[in-house]
Order: sequence, then C-alpha cells, then structure tokens
Amino acid sequence: MRLVSHPVLCNYYVTYRCNASCGFCDIWERPSPYVTLENARQNLRDLKRLGVRVVDFTGGEPLLHRQLPELLREAKALGLITTVTTNALLYPKQAEKLRGLVDMLHFSLDSPIAEEHDTSRGVKCFDKVMESIELARNLGERPDILFTVFEHNVHQIKQMHEGICLPNDLVLILNPVFEYNTVDTGDRLSEEALQQMSWWGKQKNVYLNDAFIQLRRDGGNHIEDPICRAASTTIVISPENKLVLPCYHLGLKDFVIDNNLFALYRSDEVQKLVALEGRLPACEGCAINCYMQPSFAVEINKYFWLALPSTLKYNWVKGTWKQLISS
Repeated sequence: MRLVSHPVLCNYYVTYRCNASCGFCDIWERPSPYVTLENARQNLRDLKRLGVRVVDFTGGEPLLHRQLPELLREAKALGLITTVTTNALLYPKQAEKLRGLVDMLHFSLDSPIAEEHDTSRGVKCFDKVMESIELARNLGERPDILFTVFEHNVHQIKQMHEGICLPNDLVLILNPVFEYNTVDTGDRLSEEALQQMSWWGKQKNVYLNDAFIQLRRDGGNHIEDPICRAASTTIVISPENKLVLPCYHLGLKDFVIDNNLFALYRSDEVQKLVALEGRLPACEGCAINCYMQPSFAVEINKYFWLALPSTLKYNWVKGTWKQLISS
C-alpha cells in the first residue's frame, strides 16, 4: 500500500566538482558549472509545491559553491529540511556562515586511521574532519559521521564508534557501499559483514537502515517486482539546472527546467519515465542507498517495517522529528 504519492526528497547537485578524488566515486571526474541562486530560488518554491520536505544540497563537494549559505537560507525560509554531506576540507573556513542552516550535517570519514582515510579520498583531509568536529561542536552544531562500509573496513566500526563518535556525542551513520556504473567498489559485502553492521546499528548513537541489509541479502532491486521508487520519491536537479530521470546514477534522460519545475515534473513526458522506476534493465540488482532510503518510506512492505525503527531512532536523536511533524 502506497502511503505517499508525491516526491519527498530533492537531491540538488549544486556542482559535480570536488576537491577530493575518491576511488569509489566518479562524480568528481565530470566537468561542471555551479547552480545559480536565481534558478535555485524558483526551483525550491516549486519543490515545496510538489510536496518535497527534505533538500540534500550535494555534489561533488557542496562547500565549493560559494553561495551555499544563501541556498540553504532560501530552503530554510520555505520550511524545508536541509542536509549537506562534506569531506570537511572547506568546513573550517565556512563554519560560521553555515551555522544553523544545516539540519543534517554529515562529515564523511572512511577510516579512524588518518593515513587510510586520506588514501581513500586521494587527498589529506582526516585532520580537517577532526578539526571540523571540534569547531562544529563549539558552534553548537552536531554533525554526523558518515562511514561508508566496505568489506575491508567493517572491522573498524568499533574504533570509529568508541574513538570518535561517542566522545563527541555524534551519530555514526553506517553507509553500506553500493555498486554503480563501472566504479570499482571492491568485493561485495559478505553475510558476516552484513551481520556485523546490523548488530552495530542497534547500539547507542549508531544509525543503520536495516532495510539496506535485507535488500542486499535479496540481491537488490528486481525489475519484475521493483522496490525502487526513485523517480516518484526523489527529484534530482543537476548543476546545469536540469531534471534528471529516473535517478542521478542511471541518468537516462534530462529535461531543461526553464523556471517551471512544478509543471515539468507533472508533465506527461516526465511521468511516463517516472512510471518506469525500478523496471529498467539497469535497475536490476540496484541497491543505491540514497534512492532506496525514500523508497522504503512511502510504501508499506517488509522494507518499510525494517527501515522504520532506525528512522525513528535517528530523527529522535537529532530532533528532526519536530520539523517533520510541523511540515
């Protein structure tokens, strides 16, 4: 049974540019402009009209966009919940300007060991993450640590949790790695690794969506009976001010927004593509977290019930449940 029929999330790519070169990501390889404040203002109003509640200003590295504080301020003025994930290289310089504008601020950290994290990112940034944690807390912010879990680093969850997150009263978000396109993400997660993550997800200040674990056990999305609701739950906007469908990673088709996102999204041409969500050949086996998360939230099935406890836990700890109720 479908609970919500309108989009609830926008993945707003403010730029594809990045100041890191992570081996498990290919976004930074793409040439890219920056979104304009003028276009964003209109798009955000239309997103609100379409029923979107959360805007993820993403990239690339979103802090490369010099007008990010203004973009966030526009979203907040509309009552939208904001989220930003950053490698933290630029956060110390921009922390004051970002203060109070990001409801869910995530610092990416791939290892509790500086050398390993910096190797993963292709640039030295471990020390910037540590500096950013201290600075953010001094400003009254409470960032999360986003830990992408591979087969080779699952054993480091304990050190991340006990050595970095608990002492700083931060939430550790476990982000199981996913495959897409031709990006090399290493070996698939074993059953033992999935079990370890599931156990850690029940511990204090740890967030793991257990539906992610079950989806991997089930072999990901299956086109004959899709769980993916990417196109109907998530609006993807590119730095070129285009609507991308059915999702960023597949990017089958894009449409120039031209200051009328509301009408464009509801047009017959777009809705025909929306109807194909999860059913395209490339959708087979997909387990991309950023699109499955909202998919699990809008339809009652086994994944909905698996996702619910962790979702309630996170929103309670972060206090964002108040905004969800009021919006």
